[in-house]
Amino acid sequence: MLITRDIELNICNNKQIKKYNKTYRNKNDTTDVLSFPLENINNEPLGTIIISSEFIIKKAKELNHKEQDEFNLLFIHGLLHLLGYDHETDNGEMREKEARLITKYNLPKSLIIRNED
Repeated sequence: MLITRDIELNICNNKQIKKYNKTYRNKNDTTDVLSFPLENINNEPLGTIIISSEFIIKKAKELNHKEQDEFNLLFIHGLLHLLGYDHETDNGEMREKEARLITKYNLPKSLIIRNED
């Protein structure tokens, strides 16, 4: 049985994502993507992904790839968090899953790999 759930997507600027990061994670910094999973309740969204548009533009230019590719990387990263993966605490499962999706969709280096370099 295939279960489908909506995802709320919020694209904002660095000032707003910094506020979210401070409010919900107690980190007073801008960030690229935030994910807020919801409990598994029928007909409720899987959760919310928040992405900084300014980060997309800056990082795509810096890494010489398309803004759409950067958005896709951030979305995949956020979605994996909504699905329960956590690269800060797992044994590489999120990195592995992200790498498979990046290869499948022919995207540039993943966030996790970029942060390890």
